[in-house]
Amino acid sequence: MSDLIEHKPPRTVTYNVRVEFGDCDPAGIVWFPNFFRWIDAASRHFFEACGVPRWEETTRTLGVIGTPLVDTQARFIKTASYGDHLQIHTAITEWRGKSFVQSYRVCRGEDLILECQEVRIFASAREDGSPGIRAVLIPPQIRALCD
Repeated sequence: MSDLIEHKPPRTVTYNVRVEFGDCDPAGIVWFPNFFRWIDAASRHFFEACGVPRWEETTRTLGVIGTPLVDTQARFIKTASYGDHLQIHTAITEWRGKSFVQSYRVCRGEDLILECQEVRIFASAREDGSPGIRAVLIPPQIRALCD
């Protein structure tokens, strides 16, 4: 009998982006903040593809207003330019109590352009009604949809 525990690979969702001329700097390469804009869109697209309702709905039903970013790191490997078709492969690679790690691989076909990891929280409004947000436990029904 084996003591090995099999781990299934994390669910991966792909978000496609076409780089436009206005996404690039004067040198013709993608201006780096645009990658973070696309990654943020890929994050929400991941939840949508998994069947998680829009944040307006989860606010009403679960009190979850979204998944704000609390930490990020990226490694830029190759450049991209206008006309390129990019695929952003998104997966949740670690679940924690109130946060999770979302990992991204930005590719142009077989070429790896960028790797990024983000730590995000599930957030709700403060219970006392004061401005700001607070981290909440990951709703099990959302985790079940995303696994």
